[in-house]
Amino acid sequence: MTATNTQTLAKAYAQPARSRNAAMLLAGIVLIAANLRMPLTSVSPLIGLIRSDFPISGTLAGMLTTLPLLAFAGLSPFVPRLARRFGMEYTLFVALIAMVAGSLVRDAGGVSALLAGTVLTGLGIASGNVLLPAMIKKEFPRRLGLTTGIYSISMNVFAAAASAVSAPIANGTSLGWRGTFLAVAFIGVLALGAWIPQLRHNRTAAVTSAAAADRKQNVWRSRLAWQITLFMGLQSFIFYVFVAWLPDMLLSQGMSNVESGYMLSLLQVGLMPFAFLIPIIAGRLKSQLGLLVLTCCFYLAGFAGLLAADGNPVMTSIAVLALGVAGGTSFSLAMMFFSLRTRTAREASEISGMAQSVGYLLAAVGPFLFGVLHDAVRNWTLPMFLLAAAALLLLLVGTAPARGGSYLFKPE
Repeated sequence: MTATNTQTLAKAYAQPARSRNAAMLLAGIVLIAANLRMPLTSVSPLIGLIRSDFPISGTLAGMLTTLPLLAFAGLSPFVPRLARRFGMEYTLFVALIAMVAGSLVRDAGGVSALLAGTVLTGLGIASGNVLLPAMIKKEFPRRLGLTTGIYSISMNVFAAAASAVSAPIANGTSLGWRGTFLAVAFIGVLALGAWIPQLRHNRTAAVTSAAAADRKQNVWRSRLAWQITLFMGLQSFIFYVFVAWLPDMLLSQGMSNVESGYMLSLLQVGLMPFAFLIPIIAGRLKSQLGLLVLTCCFYLAGFAGLLAADGNPVMTSIAVLALGVAGGTSFSLAMMFFSLRTRTAREASEISGMAQSVGYLLAAVGPFLFGVLHDAVRNWTLPMFLLAAAALLLLLVGTAPARGGSYLFKPE
């Protein structure tokens, strides 16, 4: 990379063109993060009510969870390029518009509108998924762990709330399940309002001029990038299996629809403190191997406990909390790898786009494969062994990124 390109990257990513209000920026990040999981976790407890209104098959109902993941996979590699061309702030603003529009479209019509709105929502979420870690890397380089923790816990608090209240809202309002989607759209409108002040900091030309340097460093050729990508994919694989299937699993063990929704919410509650604390801890450690091993142990304990509980509320709660701890830790490690194993915000956005593209494509297979195995064997044991294998693979591919001291590219 030439000295001119290095200077261009420094100008484009190192410092903001205008002085920002850090509190307002952080508030905007928090509200965008709130919209990155809530539209997904609110759906699973409502599947039964949706199917009572629309005569859709189980496979089509499963697409309500799978379609956003496919949207993540399809758009994520292109998001860094869009951000360079139009600016991070504008790209995130348009992403929020897509999320709000998607929720409204899902609410407005029949099956076609429901599916189209789901895809549109997924496209908006994809942009937020990719760009928020890069925005944090760029604007909070000395507070990576703390800011990543705030971002992660915001995402999970709202995801848990959506899981917990979606069924009560649907059952307690005249709008039914559509009322939940209206509530989701309202949170998106709040995020749009909070993000408007950031648009004056948009830097299109400077970011676009940095694109020439990308040809020198191809993230898709980095072995470490592929390991981070597989780590992201495997933890997403496990998480989205439970988003899609935990309520059904618990219903088959004798729990009610509302109780199973609360357990999905409890999974998010288990995530919360670790989604906040792990980035801070990981940012202070030279190696994250210890955290990686603990993550795998919690996953295996949670899988075994869920099978052994067989609907027992106390044992099920403990198992779900263990899975929440594992999920919060693994997700936080994936987010921190984007920052800890890169030197610039540009690199962070590139690995984020790659990891979330391939990673969510892998995650999209999870609910489908889990459901196929369950239908084939008519029990939950073999599907749980599939998840145990994914957890062990998570340990394997996460070892190199967790060791520390390595970066995607050598310094130029």
